[in-house]
Order: sequence, then structure tokens, then C-alpha cells
Amino acid sequence: MKKDIHPKNYRLVVFKDISNDYTFITNSTAKTKDTIKIDGVEYPLVKVEISNTSHPFFTGKMKLVDTAGRVDKFYNRYKNIKK
Repeated sequence: MKKDIHPKNYRLVVFKDISNDYTFITNSTAKTKDTIKIDGVEYPLVKVEISNTSHPFFTGKMKLVDTAGRVDKFYNRYKNIKK
């Protein structure tokens, strides 16, 4: 195995699903400016738009998540492309 190919900054990070406020803690190297306090311990916070608790594949419910108008941005960007 090659030495020094893995990142050295693994740490516990909280991922929060913003659609349903579900949080989970795992090791990650994700960079973030936000923090959250859980059980008196402060962790870096990464906000995600969708997780296994809100994704239609896992929940069996169809739900359109468009938090930043991304569907509209997509249509505006590609409206002038000829078929």
C-alpha cells in the first residue's frame, strides 16, 4: 500500500438534511464554516438537501425538492438549445 495517500484531517462531522432536520454524525474531511452543538460537543456542520430519510427511493413517497430554484435555473440555461 502507498504511504501518505489518505487525508490526515478526518474528523467527526454532522450532516444535516435540511428538508426534515435529520442529523447524523460520521467521519469526514468535508470543509465547512458552520458548526452545531450536540450533547454539549461542538461539531462541524454540513447541510445536505436530501438524505436516505427524505429521498423518494428510500421513503417510497414522491416529493419534489427544489430548495434553490434549480429546476427553473436548468430550464433557463437550456431553453435556447435546438433539438
